[in-house]
Amino acid sequence: MIDLYTAATPNGFKISIALEEMGLEYRVHKLDFSTNEQKQPEFIAINPNGRIPAIIDRDNEDFVVFESGAILLYLAEKTGKFLPAEPKKRSQVIQWLMFQMSGVGPMMGQANVFFRYFPEKIPAAIDRYQKEGRRLFEVMNTQLATNQYLAGDEYTIADIATWPWVRIHEWSGINMDGLTHLQRWLDELALRPACQKGIVTPPPVEMSDEERAKQIQKMVTK
Repeated sequence: MIDLYTAATPNGFKISIALEEMGLEYRVHKLDFSTNEQKQPEFIAINPNGRIPAIIDRDNEDFVVFESGAILLYLAEKTGKFLPAEPKKRSQVIQWLMFQMSGVGPMMGQANVFFRYFPEKIPAAIDRYQKEGRRLFEVMNTQLATNQYLAGDEYTIADIATWPWVRIHEWSGINMDGLTHLQRWLDELALRPACQKGIVTPPPVEMSDEERAKQIQKMVTK
């Protein structure tokens, strides 16, 4: 049994999708951002960084793993799924996983903040992050022109990590015009049952734009 501590965000959905794809039994613990539950001592004891997601593997002496990329690697190694054993192919998967962790997630996350939530509209910041997000999309589009998936011909944890972010491109204000290969990949993964279930586990938070803006304001002023 895996205990999953999560919320309805792209980083959280990565792990829900992975657990579904790998057929692992898991139990969801949804953290409430509106009450800063992720910053409470009980969760800090699990993840010192106070961020979701995190897991506890009850079948491995209650071993704790935090950071979404680290969790994906751990689960892939635990199950032998979605991470090739051959060294070069394995390295390619990890390279694209790091591409998501260091680029796609942070840039789209900042685009979300400045485009949607930040109390003051700062055009230079919005433009910066939307342009960088688009550039990263173009990198993926080029890769997918000659590969079915990000790291080659196999669906891997690199795809699982990246898809939940790319699918919210409209929310980030990043257009997909002309990125036919990336759109093909986006649509194909959307047909996978694990992806469909993963993006509603836990269910999205119903929150008004005003309430969401208040939560972002709390985070940016800390």
